[in-house]
This record gives sequence, C-alpha cells and structure tokens, in this order.
Amino acid sequence: MLTLYYKPACPFCERVLQMADNLNIDLNLKDISEDQAALAELLEKGGKQQVPFLVDTEKDVSMYESSDIIDYMREHGAKTSGDAASKPRVHVGGSVCVSCEG
Repeated sequence: MLTLYYKPACPFCERVLQMADNLNIDLNLKDISEDQAALAELLEKGGKQQVPFLVDTEKDVSMYESSDIIDYMREHGAKTSGDAASKPRVHVGGSVCVSCEG
C-alpha cells in the first residue's frame, strides 16, 4: 500500500498527486495540515515535517522529494501500459512540463 503524507496547498504534493492520477495509482492520503495524528506519524516515520512523503509498506520503502517519489511511482506503481507510464503529462499551474514537450 502506498501512503502519501501531503498538504493540499503544496505545489510539490500537487505534482505527485497529478502523477499518481496519470498513472492510475491509488494512494492512501494523509493531510498533515488537518490531521494531527497523520503529522505525528510523519514525524515518527520520516523524522521531519516535510511533504510530500511517500511510504510503500509492501516494499518497506519511504522517501521525501517529489521528483524521487514520481520516479518511484513510474518504476514500481504504474498500472497503465504503453507510452503513458514512460511519458506522463504533469501540469502544475497551467504550464506545460518537459515530459509533455518531449
């Protein structure tokens, strides 16, 4: 199971959430801005109050940094086939990303 600790207003979290949507990956979401128990879990598991933070309980993997999380989801969690997993479209703030420009 993939769990993502996040804040809704965080642009890096938004990138990860968009990629999970593009790859059709289900995430157990924990909003640390609204849930003090989730914040306590994050501090226990990761040691700092930084988001996004991904935990994969099946592979015993945890990580910070949106780009690392996105790479991990591309490699380990994609449920799609073909070009979608290798060249996803991630748009933040209405701009076109490098992945889309090719």
